Amino acid sequence: MSLGKIIDKKKNNLFMKLDREKVPEHVAIIMDGNGRWATKKGLPRKYGHKRGVSVLKEILKSSKKLGCKILTVYAFSTENWIRPRKEVDFLINLFSEVLSDEIEEIHEESIKIKFVGDLTPFPETLKKIISSSEYLTKNNNNFLLNVCVNYGGRQEIVKVAKKIALKTSSGEIKPNEVNEELFNSELLTRGIKDPELLIRTGGEKRISNFLLWQLAYSEIYISEVMWPDFNEFEFLKAIIDYQSRNRRFGGIESLPNESFDDSQYSS
Repeated sequence: MSLGKIIDKKKNNLFMKLDREKVPEHVAIIMDGNGRWATKKGLPRKYGHKRGVSVLKEILKSSKKLGCKILTVYAFSTENWIRPRKEVDFLINLFSEVLSDEIEEIHEESIKIKFVGDLTPFPETLKKIISSSEYLTKNNNNFLLNVCVNYGGRQEIVKVAKKIALKTSSGEIKPNEVNEELFNSELLTRGIKDPELLIRTGGEKRISNFLLWQLAYSEIYISEVMWPDFNEFEFLKAIIDYQSRNRRFGGIESLPNESFDDSQYSS
C-alpha cells in the first residue's frame, strides 16, 4: 500500500471517531515552525512562510468542512518586528500578495475576514488591501477568519485597562461597574466567542502573548509537526483530542458516591 493510501486510511479512521456534535466552534492556531522547517531543509526562511500560506488555505477549508465557525490565526506578533528587516519586509509583502490573490475566493466561500491588531505601522498599500478585504466580506456570515497581525495579548489588555480607566475618571462609568462583561466589550475580539481550542504547531509549549484574556479556559493542543507540514490529518488529530477532554471550567467532575462532606473527620 502506498504512503498516500495509508494516510488516507488513517484520516478516514479519524473521521469515523469524530463527533460532529462536539466540534469546537472557535479554533485558534499559533502557526509556528515556518522558519525552522525551511532551515532544516537547507532553504531560506521565506520558503517556509510561503509554504505556510498553502497550509492555512487547507486548514481553513478543513475547519469549514468539519463545522467550525471561527478560525483565529496568529500571523504576525508585536514581537516579530525584532526579526531581521529583510524577513519582516518579506512577510509584509507576502500578506499583500496573498490577500490580493485570495480575497475573491474567500468572498465566494462566504467567509468574513477580520484583521485583529494594531495596523498603524504597516505600509499604506497593505492597509488599503486589508480595509478593502474587510469591506468586501463584511456581510458574509458562513465563517469568520480572524487574522492577528501586529497583535500582542499584553498590549491589548493594557489598552483596554486604559480605556476603562479614562471612562471611570470622566464619570462615564462607576468603578463598581467594571466587570468581565465590560472588559470583554472593549477587546479587539468583542462580540466573538472565546476559542474552545488552541493549537500550537512546532512543538513549543507556550502561548507567546497570544489572546491572553480570551484563552483563559481554552483547551491547548501542542503538535510537534511544524506548520508547513501541518495538514487536515494533523488538524483532525487535534479535534479528536479536544473531544476527549473533560471541560470543567474550574469545577470538578462529579463521580458516583463522591462527596465533599468531611463531617466524619471532625471531632
